[in-house]
Amino acid sequence: MKKSDFPALDVFICTADPYKEPPIRLVSMALSVMAYDYPTEKISVYVSDDGGSQLTLFACMEAAKFASMTLPFCRKTKIIDRSPEAYLASNHSWSSDAKKIKIMYESMKVRVENVLNTGKVSEEYITNEQEHKAFHKWTDGFTRQDHSTVIQVLLESSKNKDITDYLMPNLIYLSRENSKTSFHHFKAGALNVLLRVSAAMTNAPVILTLDCDMYSNDPQTPLHALCKLLDPKLQSKIGYVQFPQMFRGINKNDTYGSEYKQNFQINPMGMDGLLGPSHVGTGCYFNRRVFFGGPSTFISPEITEIGPYHIVDKPIQSQQIMDLAHKVEECNYENNTKWGFKMGFKYGSLIEDHYTGYRQHCEGWRSIFCKPKRPAFLGDAPISLIDGLNQGQRWVIGMMQVGFSKYCPISFGTRSMGLIMGLTYAYYCALLGRLIPFTIYAFLPQLALLNRVTAFPKVCI
Repeated sequence: MKKSDFPALDVFICTADPYKEPPIRLVSMALSVMAYDYPTEKISVYVSDDGGSQLTLFACMEAAKFASMTLPFCRKTKIIDRSPEAYLASNHSWSSDAKKIKIMYESMKVRVENVLNTGKVSEEYITNEQEHKAFHKWTDGFTRQDHSTVIQVLLESSKNKDITDYLMPNLIYLSRENSKTSFHHFKAGALNVLLRVSAAMTNAPVILTLDCDMYSNDPQTPLHALCKLLDPKLQSKIGYVQFPQMFRGINKNDTYGSEYKQNFQINPMGMDGLLGPSHVGTGCYFNRRVFFGGPSTFISPEITEIGPYHIVDKPIQSQQIMDLAHKVEECNYENNTKWGFKMGFKYGSLIEDHYTGYRQHCEGWRSIFCKPKRPAFLGDAPISLIDGLNQGQRWVIGMMQVGFSKYCPISFGTRSMGLIMGLTYAYYCALLGRLIPFTIYAFLPQLALLNRVTAFPKVCI
């Protein structure tokens, strides 16, 4: 297939708090996918900021400026590490161009961190009227829980070019409207807003979802995904291609059990022999059609312009496109619609990723597990006890919500997918049962020691 025939790609990156999820990591994530070995004019990167922070917008603006220098550098040198943070931390020979990139990146990093430390974007960092107008939206009444829609096009592929006169990818920042009187459905709600806004602006047939603490580790990853998604024998049934979630900085023995190999690598390989792996929330290439009903039961959205088959034929900053994008991002837009229940990412569980993949399998879609030799994506594992416990709590509660819903894998799942696949998803819902032996093991040895009781059998020598 010629590069000119490649399908367009919409990339969704979600973030919510610039202090828990440092913006400089978001910058590295965005730049690593913008530098894919893929036609840049076919890539659109959408950054969803549920925190509604001007600090995140500033970081995205800095990424847009830096991209005009680093994308040509990546094309020229053909480096594998396209994330600036990963590249500068690796061992390699330092050419004059690489030194310039390093100086520019470190300068950008200082600006982003200075803004983060002060908590606001001062006038000295605003370089033009367009930026000033964008930050002017953060008024005194603008809060994280209550604010109007913010959509800022930072790069437009039909207009912006890098220093070598190549077209740049689209880069769009958005913070959906929030209101204290409307329920926002957490990450699933943010992803559904991204689905609708991206449909209004670019409507690429392939969607990549990523967490902001990950980065692309291989510029060839989209090609691996396309080999699966465009397979003529499976194309009509394939809903998504899932890459394993892998982490950097973990020692060989994974002392703290942070890699979750069973959930992210071992189980998906087994499920790949059935209908395919579950969705793990990041590193997943979706066929946009998968969000609108089963392979043979298309559910049409309330507006045809946000359906998977609509072709956008206007510039993304045209008034008509921007009006539609603002309309479908309103916090009350989903009222009395099928979003979150029949269309898009599914509501009803804290683990919207797993639940959405499960429901898509029930609708008749298949998925594929793709684990190339070089990890496609790398991220940061939880490094503190609190983060680990919070993540575990979210998983357990989310699985319990699925298990006790009307879409219980044992009943609904086995009828829709077959016995083995249904029981596979039921296994995940059994996470709650592990709490009993875990709790006993956490307290029994200590209680036995305090009461001078032998908790374990004596070893015979």
